[in-house]
Amino acid sequence: MKNILILLVFAIVFCSCSTYQDALKSDDIKLKYTLADSLYQNGSYKKALKLYEQIVPLYRGRPQAERVMYSYSDIYYQLGDYYLAGYQFERFVKSYPQSSKREEAAFKSAESYYQLSPSYYLDQADTNKAMDKLQEFINSYPESERQDKANAMVKELQTKLERKEYEIAKGYNTIGASRNTFPNAIKSFDNFISAYPGSEYKEDAMYWKFDSAYQYALGSRQDLMAERLAKAKEAYEVLEKYYPSGKYAKEVARMIEDINERLQIEETIN
Repeated sequence: MKNILILLVFAIVFCSCSTYQDALKSDDIKLKYTLADSLYQNGSYKKALKLYEQIVPLYRGRPQAERVMYSYSDIYYQLGDYYLAGYQFERFVKSYPQSSKREEAAFKSAESYYQLSPSYYLDQADTNKAMDKLQEFINSYPESERQDKANAMVKELQTKLERKEYEIAKGYNTIGASRNTFPNAIKSFDNFISAYPGSEYKEDAMYWKFDSAYQYALGSRQDLMAERLAKAKEAYEVLEKYYPSGKYAKEVARMIEDINERLQIEETIN
């Protein structure tokens, strides 16, 4: 009985493979489409893709073209080929503006670009493109049940862009002592705080701006130190205004105490 079952399974697999190979070589467009659609519905995306690649050009202008193009686009999406999925879904939306699948296709296109967004430390061109596509979807389908997911993805991408800018500014602070980049750090943190007033990195940016101004003052010539210490104190006052008991409280307390002592000494000297 066991051997019979094994032979039966082998026969089914063999026949299935034979039918698939015959379809690939066949000139029968209907046969190709029927098998391609069956494979797609069953999740055999790689096999289905080979058939769809053959029939997509042949179905242009036909009644079935809309369904063919949606399935073809979705196969790339299901396989994780997000470059082609985003592109093909975008084409679908433009080609079939009245389609019942238009909203879903628009979302999957935007989501595909979201999936292409790289880590924060890499070039963010794809992140910016994904944000544009997601915002376009949000604006085009304000009543969509996918709004929450789209907004969440936009927020995630926005945070990624913020982190990149924050880390660039932080890098100037890190190498400041050896390369005198504290002025660059101060300017970069100022730009960051201005550009992203609601960022989750706002407290960090304010603290490291203060730290940069403080270290810049300590490394100054004597005739410039008082002025730069005063600038550092201004940065401290802004930080204290927004985060009086923030996560950097101990470091901040030590630094401002040192600044005040040095300023008192400067006043005594002058």
